[in-house]
Amino acid sequence: MFHHLQSIEPLPDFMLFAQFEDGSKRKYDVKPLFEKWKVFNELRNGDLFNKVYVDAGGYGIVWNDDIDLSAEDIYELGEVVN
Repeated sequence: MFHHLQSIEPLPDFMLFAQFEDGSKRKYDVKPLFEKWKVFNELRNGDLFNKVYVDAGGYGIVWNDDIDLSAEDIYELGEVVN
């Protein structure tokens, strides 16, 4: 089953607030990706980080042509928000 994103919002300290089409909400910490994937270090520039948007179809999020993240990662690894 795919979890489709409805919206994404950048938060302070490189956190994201994601709302999914099924009504669930998650907070996702991007900081661990800085160590795991070198390309994510570009997001340390707050202007780029804040330009995040949901891709067509809601299958993930995008910052630019090189940096994206799947909706499944956010759903599975994000912290549930009530």
